[in-house]
Amino acid sequence: MQNKGLIRAFAILLALVCVYQLAFTYVARKVERDAREYAQGDKMKELFYLDSISGETVYNFLGMKKYTYKDVKALEMNLGLDLKGGMNVTMEVSVVDLIKSLSNYSTDTTFNAAIARATQLQRDSQDDFVTLFGRAFNEIDPNARLAAIFNTLELKEKVKYNSTNSEVLQVIREETDAAIDNSFNIIRTRIDRFGVAQPNVQPLQTRGRILVELPGVDNPERVRKLLQGTATLEFWETYENNEVYPVLMQINQKVKEVQSLTAQEPAEIAAEATDTTATDEDSLLGELQSGEADSTAVDNLADMKKEFPLFSVLTPSTTPDGQLYPGPVVGTAHFKDTATVNSYLALPQVKAVVPRNLAFKWTSKAIDEGENFYRLIAIKVTSRDGRAPLDGDAIVDARQDYEQFGSRPEVSMTMNSEGAKTWARLTKENIGKSIAIVLDGYVRSYPTVNSEITGGRSSITGLESVEEAKDLANILKSGKMPAPAHIIQEEVVGPSLGKEAINSGMWSFAIAFLLVLGYMLFFYSKKAGLAANLALLANLFFIIGVLASIGAVLTLPGIAGIVLTIGMSVDANVLIYERVQEEIKAGKGLKLAIADGYKNAYSAIIDGQVTTLLTGIVLYLFGSGPIKGFATTLIIGIFTSLFSAIFLTRLIFERKLDKNKSITFTSKMTDGWLRNTNIKFLEKRKVAYIVSGALIIISLLSIFTRGFNYGIDFKGGRTYVVRFDQDVKVAEVGDALAAVYGGAPEVKTFGGNNQVKITTLYKIDEMTDDVDAEVEQLLLDGLKKAGYIGSEVSMQDFDTNYRMSSQKVGPTISDDIKKDAMIAITFALIIIFLYILLRFRNWQYGLGAVGALAHDSIIVLGIFSLFKGLLPFSLEIDQAFIAAILTVVGYSINDTVVVYDRIREYLHIHPKRNRELNIDEAMNSTLRRTFSTSLSTFVVLLAIFLFGGTSIQGFTFALLVGILVGTYSSIFIATPIVYDTQRQVSKVAEKKK
Repeated sequence: MQNKGLIRAFAILLALVCVYQLAFTYVARKVERDAREYAQGDKMKELFYLDSISGETVYNFLGMKKYTYKDVKALEMNLGLDLKGGMNVTMEVSVVDLIKSLSNYSTDTTFNAAIARATQLQRDSQDDFVTLFGRAFNEIDPNARLAAIFNTLELKEKVKYNSTNSEVLQVIREETDAAIDNSFNIIRTRIDRFGVAQPNVQPLQTRGRILVELPGVDNPERVRKLLQGTATLEFWETYENNEVYPVLMQINQKVKEVQSLTAQEPAEIAAEATDTTATDEDSLLGELQSGEADSTAVDNLADMKKEFPLFSVLTPSTTPDGQLYPGPVVGTAHFKDTATVNSYLALPQVKAVVPRNLAFKWTSKAIDEGENFYRLIAIKVTSRDGRAPLDGDAIVDARQDYEQFGSRPEVSMTMNSEGAKTWARLTKENIGKSIAIVLDGYVRSYPTVNSEITGGRSSITGLESVEEAKDLANILKSGKMPAPAHIIQEEVVGPSLGKEAINSGMWSFAIAFLLVLGYMLFFYSKKAGLAANLALLANLFFIIGVLASIGAVLTLPGIAGIVLTIGMSVDANVLIYERVQEEIKAGKGLKLAIADGYKNAYSAIIDGQVTTLLTGIVLYLFGSGPIKGFATTLIIGIFTSLFSAIFLTRLIFERKLDKNKSITFTSKMTDGWLRNTNIKFLEKRKVAYIVSGALIIISLLSIFTRGFNYGIDFKGGRTYVVRFDQDVKVAEVGDALAAVYGGAPEVKTFGGNNQVKITTLYKIDEMTDDVDAEVEQLLLDGLKKAGYIGSEVSMQDFDTNYRMSSQKVGPTISDDIKKDAMIAITFALIIIFLYILLRFRNWQYGLGAVGALAHDSIIVLGIFSLFKGLLPFSLEIDQAFIAAILTVVGYSINDTVVVYDRIREYLHIHPKRNRELNIDEAMNSTLRRTFSTSLSTFVVLLAIFLFGGTSIQGFTFALLVGILVGTYSSIFIATPIVYDTQRQVSKVAEKKK
């Protein structure tokens, strides 16, 4: 084998990269284990411990680079919600409300009819709402003019009275795009302040939709309120630092008095004064706990905290020699101390000494991202009602620009006439001072006023980057518009279900992996089988290492993807080993047989893996959440499997050959298994056509009569998986919930007699902020009436101890999911047909392959229809099922391509021999490979099905059925179609002659 050194070097480098990346996960787990041991079950103490060492070095990579706990936590392997628990939501910015706001809530009948019509069209269209609105407006009244509606005071600079409808629509699109970008930034900022480890906030392909993943959260209602609140933009006057410092001294004295009277620690006061989940702890906690800190330092620290409780957590804004800095910043605090500062400011004794016209607000961004220190700004409250003197309604336009005589970024903004008057007064009275720009209660910027600004046009300078300037411009530009973002899809997984998923996933993984390793040793002898097993172990290590390297999220379907990949990666080894055995039986020496065996197997291996890769890519492009995780592991697994099976096993064999060691590729028990068979497959094709035709007819009849059990992915609704302390009667739960919902929801057992799955369409079309909480409260009330939950159980208790998971899918997104599923399946079939056509240069092969895939898909769908409600696990048609269908397509085409490849080879070797004989012999020669690959993959899936948990049983059942049907169709459907169509083409050609 050429380039052995290069391959060996690449394998070593890949292994080192995997070790390096996985080390972050190992270190993070070790630190968290130490925290649990220290806390002894006290969650607050555990949080204190982790907060205290967040900035301390816990990992030193080869003495070259140091990583803090916060760093390793950010780089560890992410677990999905189904393994860790948490919340996943898809939000959609309400473009309807934005357009109404831009029109100043016009009462024009054509305008409002167009809004209603566009909302209706959106359910069945992939176009954005602005396009649909323009189309609907033109349909309702082709002569109506949008300029008459949108020539408002705020838009008069952009929309003229004679502007065309297309020009107005372009302005609306620009305004809504800016608002959507701003909404994304606001949501991202809110999540950053929420304190969730490893949050994921990203815009989706559909404009205006935002994905938010929050692992580990246990308060869904708090998250909903945080995400769905409308942004509030305000402009506030500020105090100078020297004006406020005496007040800070008074606050410190009052806190000192409170602590001396109550003998409470700061953290205890924080717990009483605020409901925030943030905790307080000093940075020396680790040393204090280990007893390694100097006793004098401990005494000095204790004395300082006792004498200056406020300034021990809030550093005053002073120079090194103690002089007060100018400006509105009165102090800085680490993020973990901000809650303590807030708790001090919330004490009644402190409020008594703070002037009513003084308020404090934190900056939204840290001074130094690595250190996480935030500034505290002194705000001047001049109105009696506590409102800001100027808000976002005054802003007409804002854009990122550059200073006139330089390249530093700035923001230019324009205000309406009323806002311009207020702005002129504010700037005149605050020359040399700062005006704080506050979004959602946090200071985004506090520019200094250089002179009075009249006319409503002004610039904000002193910004650090173009990105900051663009963000601020978007906030100012769309801050005036009500742009609520509604949750249109939601999934909540309880922490206990996450732990169960990890356990079941690991069990299924371990059992499946051991079965595959045992099978390879049994079927291909200790020597060749051991080489294959070493490659499988390396493959597993590489998959997990690469997943960690790219920051992929590991989900339960992802684990299934890894296990399935392991099962399918056996196929490459099997193909190689079978080829090597053929070369040995042909009389070649061991070294030459191995070389030729690898060379002859490459075509089938690459064709089979490429077709599976194509389906994986389709899954990745059109899937979301766990399905994308499954596709990611499948794609990575294909590449690592090819490298491990082709190159690593070859290196092992080359090393043994260099030492003149013998290598056997079969055991005595399996040497003759399915070898030299002479089955007349094509003679039996008519029987196969009849059997398959009957199965397809039965499947189609069931599909059109019984239909499917659609999951909420495809029909919309809310579903809750609830576990009780005792077995329940489904009818009683259904009756109790029908009484509170006004209609009977779907209730069925799910995994056990003490666990039910409840699906309801109650108020699924409503988008108000409180509707989700209302539906959940009614659910709890109904379960209490049924007698399965105690009357004293609160919603928090219900979320923690009873609700295992929940999911919400709005009607709009369910339509989109259905469309994406159909596109995915169609697209997969087309690209597979084109690939087969390209590789085999014969359309009959493509037709046979697609015909077999259609056959497999219809039968799997038919089984899900026939047996719905009859089996003790869910047979829902949802996104996971679509993933299973596409995986079956990938596996089936892989099997078919291997057969096709051998047929092509036999036709090339024996061009004058009878075609039927060539095809039969080719199929017989692949039986050993088909048996080994199908059996190993089936056993792997069976282990996942039995031990992988309730949530993916339907998914793995579809794969199990698909493997059986796919193996059958590659032999009895795909190849006979090729044979019959080619024969018909030959007959037509002969008649023409």
